[in-house]
Amino acid sequence: MSGAYKYKNLQKRIFINNQIRASKVRLIDSDGKQIGIFNLNEAIQKAKEKNLDLIQVTDKVEPVVCKISDYGKYIYKEKKKEKDKKPKKSGELKSLRLTLKISEHDMLTRTKTAGKFLKKDHKVRIEMLLKGREKKFFDFAKEKIEKFLELLKGTSPFRIEKELKKEAKGWTVIIAKL
Repeated sequence: MSGAYKYKNLQKRIFINNQIRASKVRLIDSDGKQIGIFNLNEAIQKAKEKNLDLIQVTDKVEPVVCKISDYGKYIYKEKKKEKDKKPKKSGELKSLRLTLKISEHDMLTRTKTAGKFLKKDHKVRIEMLLKGREKKFFDFAKEKIEKFLELLKGTSPFRIEKELKKEAKGWTVIIAKL
């Protein structure tokens, strides 16, 4: 049988066996059935007979509620509950770069790639980088990126997370799955 330790992931400390500081406990067996109210020593004895631990479930009620269970399994279930409470991430941010001179076929290939990212619930940053003399063609670059978004709309639905924005080196837009 194990000792009670404070696990990093769990918010509260779990007391087991002789660490419980109540004289009387409400006992729940390993199947989840309520057995009754016992003295602490009797409850520990019942747990030892089954080769299990007496685990304090809550101390907010009188008498304290304790369960006969395997300590390791109980900790595992509690960690799993904590993990399930956390909100799920919507995916990571993937980047796609377009150039001013991108061909039609390459643009279709990039739309397929963006579609795959969106299906996996990732956000996609689409960048149109302009170098040197290309910086004079901001309007043409904007049309090109809007055309890309239209092609992408035909294959997979999306919402615009961050609007099309003009930056020092070109245009960027962030999209996510609907």
